[in-house]
Amino acid sequence: MKDDIARLAAETEGRLVARRRDLHRYPETAWTEFRTASLVAGALAAAGYEVRLGGEAVRRESMLGVPPAGELEAHMERAAGQGGDPSLIGRMAGGLTGVVGELKCGEGPVVALRFDMDANDMDEARDDAHRPHREGFGSVNPGAMHACGHDGHVAIGLGVAEVLAAIRDRLKGTVRLIFQPGEEGVRGAGPMVDAGALDGVDYLLGGHIGFQARKTGQLVCGTDKFLATTKFDVHFTGVPAHAGAAPEQGRNALLTAACAALNLHAIPRHGQGGSRITVGILNAGQGRNIIPPNALLKAESRGETTEINDYVYSCARDVVAGAARMYGVDYSITEAGRSVSGGSDPGLAARVRRIAEGMPFFRPSWIVDSVDLRGSEDFAVMLAEVRRQGGAGTYVMIGSDLASGHHSFHFDFDERSLVPGVELFVRCVLDCMALPTRVRG
Repeated sequence: MKDDIARLAAETEGRLVARRRDLHRYPETAWTEFRTASLVAGALAAAGYEVRLGGEAVRRESMLGVPPAGELEAHMERAAGQGGDPSLIGRMAGGLTGVVGELKCGEGPVVALRFDMDANDMDEARDDAHRPHREGFGSVNPGAMHACGHDGHVAIGLGVAEVLAAIRDRLKGTVRLIFQPGEEGVRGAGPMVDAGALDGVDYLLGGHIGFQARKTGQLVCGTDKFLATTKFDVHFTGVPAHAGAAPEQGRNALLTAACAALNLHAIPRHGQGGSRITVGILNAGQGRNIIPPNALLKAESRGETTEINDYVYSCARDVVAGAARMYGVDYSITEAGRSVSGGSDPGLAARVRRIAEGMPFFRPSWIVDSVDLRGSEDFAVMLAEVRRQGGAGTYVMIGSDLASGHHSFHFDFDERSLVPGVELFVRCVLDCMALPTRVRG
């Protein structure tokens, strides 16, 4: 079977590259992945998977940071015009763009793999030094770019689906492939967990191209110290007035937001671990001679543990409330995303290492047991749910030479990493299926 897997994975190479480039050309940001999700659902169904999408895959009530209804409808129309399946797109109305594919192969563990689908909110470089532009697969969608490799993740996920379907008679257990929207902004995992995507899962695998594995042939087998985070928007509402004739009649929302921004960054650090607070956007005012009646502040808190993040976010809410009282303005806080802290199971990461050491692509001296993420990823929400049920999970990083850093408008990765990604995940599924069931019975 070992040689069969390597051969089957290698046979997907042309399709992997073509899919990756197609997805790169048509990127979709959080909760608007209608084309991507419809193509994923169609491919899974064609391969023999039971497919859940729409409200069966995403709990609407748990969604955060969802675009307005009109914007979602426009993205649905665009997706259909760019080759998405209209019948499947219609089932995802409202941004319900998660997809779950399941392959049931008798008694045995439930092994889940998660692949994120969304792009970044940014424009892609349009110069000949940038390979996607030079070779004709750069983004055609304004304000959206696959600058983090999720196009490669989806391509790998569909390659895994194809290979596992080809060897399904050798599988013992259930494979569950989770294609997640809204990883950017940590929005998509929670609603999929709440919809039951992780129910009964014994072993969970996820991962990323590049990030802290920036050499083709490198592999990180486990990831620790996912930072918990809360993304939040604050709307301040004051009172406009003539800035020269009657400034005392106004209530200045701009000064309120500025006061809050400064004092948010003055929140004391936590003694039990790392903490972060960042104001990333502050928009305010209507004209130079008008007391500003409105302001929008977008910020995030982070913590090395969920408890530390909760402390920072609680302090942030107090700071915002205090600034509003000082200037006599109203305010509202809306959460736009959240994730918890966590890390990989060392035992499962060790099994990934053993598998990778048997694959010629990964250089033995470049296989790393574990790294600290030092950032946030809502895969941690899925890890926490599987661990709560008694299961285990790990998050790998597949090495790739990068043209530029993640979230850069020149980002691109080495497509030679796609086939080994498929082979590695397929071998991990087979390895996990030989382990005891942990969650049920």
